Amino acid sequence: MTNPDPELNAALEVRRARQLYRRRLTLETAQGAEVRIAGRRCVNFASNDYLGLAADPAVTAAFAEGARRWGAGGGASHLISGHGGAHQALEEALADFTGRPRALLFSTGYMANVGVINALAGSGDLVLQDRLNHASLLDGGFLCRARFERYPHGDLRALEALLADIPGGRRLIATDGVFSMDGDLAPLPELAALADRHGAWLMVDDAHGFGVLGAHGGGAVEAAGLGLDAVPILVGTLGKAFGTFGAFVAGSEALIETLIQFARTYIYTTALPPAVAAATLTSLRLVRSQDWRRERLRELIARFRAGAAALDIPLLDSQTPIQPVPVGDSGAAVAIAAQLRAAGYLVGGIRPPTVPEGTARLRVALSAAHGPAQVDGLLEALAAAWRQESAAVEHRGR
Repeated sequence: MTNPDPELNAALEVRRARQLYRRRLTLETAQGAEVRIAGRRCVNFASNDYLGLAADPAVTAAFAEGARRWGAGGGASHLISGHGGAHQALEEALADFTGRPRALLFSTGYMANVGVINALAGSGDLVLQDRLNHASLLDGGFLCRARFERYPHGDLRALEALLADIPGGRRLIATDGVFSMDGDLAPLPELAALADRHGAWLMVDDAHGFGVLGAHGGGAVEAAGLGLDAVPILVGTLGKAFGTFGAFVAGSEALIETLIQFARTYIYTTALPPAVAAATLTSLRLVRSQDWRRERLRELIARFRAGAAALDIPLLDSQTPIQPVPVGDSGAAVAIAAQLRAAGYLVGGIRPPTVPEGTARLRVALSAAHGPAQVDGLLEALAAAWRQESAAVEHRGR
């Protein structure tokens, strides 16, 4: 029998040499604005807990009570015996929150996106996606039997040319609502108009917009003033602003029934633990009632961007909690992230293949749980690390 290890180790060594090797950090505390890693406290700017709900006392109490009432696990798939009262209540609440007839829970956002695309598009159909979409959307396109094309980021002309030039059966346009590594918004009104002109369905994965954007936290779709007719397929995750876990799809009665019957990632997996659904009901109530979380987040975003400008720290154009600092070189991104961690600030150094070659960056993620002093401290540490790395690059170039 051939041992695969030498070949695997060679591939891993290539990744190390290219400064692309990933290592896990082990948190010794609950998720929050501050965490402890290897015995040291760090201010956490590497989490998607945008509203600070992951360790909120009300949410964790609901989780504990949900476990006491419903047990620890779902026990079976939704279509066998795993669909419980907590799941049903959350689906109904999410449908109401999004202003849609129904919602359907999935175990993860990845499973939701792959499941939806493969249930709705097959041989003879056309799937079109923004090139910077999340990997789960892209994989859904690659795995389905439809023709799959990607258009340059935000390029509506290129998208319209594809719609006009490629005949097909069903046409599905899929996009992030907020792009997870750039922090910018998809041009949803224009995409909706384009889809309408060409008889296409528009699918929006608003994982990073739900809870954060819109007057009531309804996300990028709410902020754009779009309803069910314009965006018939709406996907959201629960592990970011909602602070729990899982995902959902919201849409028409026909859409949800179609997914129940044909989405393999829904049919053939164990249901989300019911205690998670119970906790999410509480976090959803807080998202809807505590506007101060979104207001604080907006204030911190403005503070960070103003401070970065004053310190000549470059930023991508983002008005969301995702604030990318473009670096370019993967090794430099790793080095700056390491300097920040040594200074007590945890920031993700994002490299290919998560982002395109030559676009490595720091991904600063802000949360309503942060305070102004923590943001100011990060800016000071970031400016020092930026100067140090710039000097090192200049020295290496001599």
